[in-house]
Amino acid sequence: MDEESGKVLSQAVLAQRVGWCADLVAGMVSGLLAQRWNPADVEVLASGVDSGGRKLPSNAWMALRRLGWTVAAPEGVRVNDRVVRMAQEQAGRALRSASWRADLTAGVLATWPADPRKRTPGEWEQVRRAVPGGEHLPSGMIKSRTRQVARFLAVHGRLPVDVFELEGVPRVARMLLLAACDRQQASIERSDTDPRRVLLRLQLPTRPDPRTYADWTWVACPIILAPTVPAGAVVHLPTLRVTGRQVHADMAFSHPVPKARRTGHTVALGVDWGLNTLLSAGALRLQEDGRITALGAGGQFRAAGVLAKRPGVGGLRGAALAGPLVR
Repeated sequence: MDEESGKVLSQAVLAQRVGWCADLVAGMVSGLLAQRWNPADVEVLASGVDSGGRKLPSNAWMALRRLGWTVAAPEGVRVNDRVVRMAQEQAGRALRSASWRADLTAGVLATWPADPRKRTPGEWEQVRRAVPGGEHLPSGMIKSRTRQVARFLAVHGRLPVDVFELEGVPRVARMLLLAACDRQQASIERSDTDPRRVLLRLQLPTRPDPRTYADWTWVACPIILAPTVPAGAVVHLPTLRVTGRQVHADMAFSHPVPKARRTGHTVALGVDWGLNTLLSAGALRLQEDGRITALGAGGQFRAAGVLAKRPGVGGLRGAALAGPLVR
């Protein structure tokens, strides 16, 4: 509902208005990445300290501001500072994630094998020594990066200089990282009568190119939480993504858990992550006679395919990537 007019917004109109805001943010993110997508700037951000030796804030948008990496909306378009924060947060996360890929790519390039389709044992040792933490890195990641470089070589007839030439400036997703905002842009509260319901309030533009602050109004969006969100959990501002005519809300929450005991456990949970299957997990039980037995067949979480395409309910859907992997 648009709080200023009292008008109930349809699913399509809500998606349109969130999309307008996401487009404004994406435009600023693209500008920032175009300026800072280079080895020097990524290394500065990855160092974790500013020019004066002070530790950079953990929030990406605050770190970028400490470094003086600013961005503004297009001329004639009016956005508040919290919208700029979302752009800086998204760009900062992308730049921070590039640091590890830059080190991996540099190691692969520095030890380019005679036959990229099959490294010799000696070449495997070389590439693992050249990559920070390479001794613990899954071989699949090195192979994947090698294939990517090989495709570049086949097209250009030479190896890329670094990951920045190999990948190019990353594409920008249309999303709103509301976690970078405060109550002047967005707020979220649980319902007093139903703990499964929350109310998200946020400012959205009424046109794709807002000229004044009057072109922004508060919109109230009720969300039904996923069953995996505990009733007593503290919910945090979500990330909004537009998919077609729907708006999806990736919910974040926190809740206390009992302090783990150091000894006396009889059940263990092992979790691994990979490229194709995000998480795989299995549980084991220690029997009284010392035998270790498996509990069921384990579980997997995939963040692609049918899970990514599952339609939401209504105009705004709450999603939570949490919950038991093994029951």
